[in-house]
Amino acid sequence: MPRRSIERSTSGAAGVIDMRTGAPAVSPALPVICAKVRYYRKALGLEQRELAERIGVTKNAVGNWENGRSRPDINLIPPLCQALGVSPAALLGLEESVPAPDREETALLERYRGLTPGHRYAVRTLAESLHRVETAERRRPRLHPLPYYEKPLAAGIGDPTEFEGRSETRYLYDAPELRRADCLYHVSGDSMEPEFRDGDLVFVERIPDGARLQPGEIGAFIVGNELYIKEYRADGLHSRNPRYPVMRFAESDTSVYLLGRILGVVPPEALASAEDVAAYRITEGEA
Repeated sequence: MPRRSIERSTSGAAGVIDMRTGAPAVSPALPVICAKVRYYRKALGLEQRELAERIGVTKNAVGNWENGRSRPDINLIPPLCQALGVSPAALLGLEESVPAPDREETALLERYRGLTPGHRYAVRTLAESLHRVETAERRRPRLHPLPYYEKPLAAGIGDPTEFEGRSETRYLYDAPELRRADCLYHVSGDSMEPEFRDGDLVFVERIPDGARLQPGEIGAFIVGNELYIKEYRADGLHSRNPRYPVMRFAESDTSVYLLGRILGVVPPEALASAEDVAAYRITEGEA
């Protein structure tokens, strides 16, 4: 007969509940914010990994917070509160005063009291339904849409067709590191291996007029009618693969155009699932 596993509470003494808030009572040995992160995360049904992805940290960081080994940086409090759907006061365990009903709320209550029992039931049912919808939306991962251009960045033999700018929207799970990106391309060829492989999808930050890459940075370049991903250096555009020569150009050469800065490879897990995309499009009115 399999043993039953018992999860021991790290957020309170022997499972004691705070009768005022309904949350586990906090042991003096564990910082309040650490216990609150765990409590609100589990209340939303989130795994540590899911919470970490929402605020742009590692799963280990969330685990360390919840075990009291470290605390969230002050700069993470706003996104942490947003991800958990709570106020900073609630997360920090501070007293929150309940605001008095405003004029609109008072008028709504008076109208409700004037309804028949059947209509009161209809109002309660609608309110509960809306509450469930909003709770589900808070639990749903936030997505970040980016245009994906079919025209590949040539990392070897270039595609001779002209850059037309045709794109489709790709959806990614939101994270701080991708918010600088303006679009997505895929790599074609092996000249930038092993860092960038044939078929990799990459984040591109468009370069505004007047901006420049620093030597050693990776850029997306249009050379003539071909697109390349190369490392910029003072003497030209370099490949990671030593089999490819340096691409050199005169300063007066107008056939070379800097499209943008490569921010990195898009990890497969960053691409949103079809289910999450469908829910996002309905929420945003795109469907």
